[in-house]
Amino acid sequence: MIFHNKISSFFQKQPLMRHVLVSLLPLILGSTYLFGLRVLTLLIVVSVAGIATEYIFVKKRNQKVTEAVLVTCVLFTLSLPIATPYWVAIVGIVFGVLFAKEVFGGFGRNVFNPALAGRMFLYVSFPEYLTASWNHASTSFPGGFTQYITPVLDTVSESTPMPAFRATGELLSYNEVLWGYTSGSIGETSAILLILGALFLLSRKAADWRLIVSSITGFLTIHSLLFISGVNNVPNPIYGLLTGGFLFTSIYFVTEPTTAPKTSSAKWIYGFLIGIITVIIRYFGIFIEGAAFSVLIMNTFVPIMDEGVKSLKAMRKKVKA
Repeated sequence: MIFHNKISSFFQKQPLMRHVLVSLLPLILGSTYLFGLRVLTLLIVVSVAGIATEYIFVKKRNQKVTEAVLVTCVLFTLSLPIATPYWVAIVGIVFGVLFAKEVFGGFGRNVFNPALAGRMFLYVSFPEYLTASWNHASTSFPGGFTQYITPVLDTVSESTPMPAFRATGELLSYNEVLWGYTSGSIGETSAILLILGALFLLSRKAADWRLIVSSITGFLTIHSLLFISGVNNVPNPIYGLLTGGFLFTSIYFVTEPTTAPKTSSAKWIYGFLIGIITVIIRYFGIFIEGAAFSVLIMNTFVPIMDEGVKSLKAMRKKVKA
């Protein structure tokens, strides 16, 4: 009871964030099975660093640490490869919390998603740790529950699904991509666990269905057009959706309430454009996975999108009057 009271006095209660954390529990458990106990140790290290960073700032404002920072830490950890060095993960989460959240004034005022900002900072600053080192996924029980980390991939002959398809045209089985029996970032490989998380969020109204549907619709629309047109290195749309980090991004980052639009029309536009930009970057840019970049790009346009929608509605009311 005493411990619980101390925790309650330290964190600001945010029921919405608790729903997100609950939805992530199966993904954390599943990722541990797939990649090893290092998932948990990496999560602990990141959480300590992220909470400490926010605490330094909220203490000066006489405020409590937000439970939102816990969500940021978990999502950031799940966006990393399992072998990411601890010091690199610490640098990333400190950057995300500091420069994408606290410099804007803290929770509710940030323009960019802190977890994505930290992840992309590492992506461009330490690319070798986020793009060149991958591990096998466990395929039989007890899997990663009895090992610290799963074996390293031979990067010469093996890779994650998207680079492998680009290099050889080889497609994994749907059983592999649905259950996550493939290499990739910790939380992005299992489509089944991600879908379960999405259903929980929607049932608790902790995520806006319009943002998920619009982003996936935009992704599938442009992806289908490219596939039907016979563009090289573009797999079928469903395979493209289930591999890479887009499904993870559309469920947990596109729907982040602080950085997403507030008006209904803007939400549809925002999500649809994220899906389109993701496909364009993925297949025509230098980065194989463009989902994170597309969200950060669209984050910058959220204020003007909301204002634009409000202005159009006001003009229509004047015309009708």
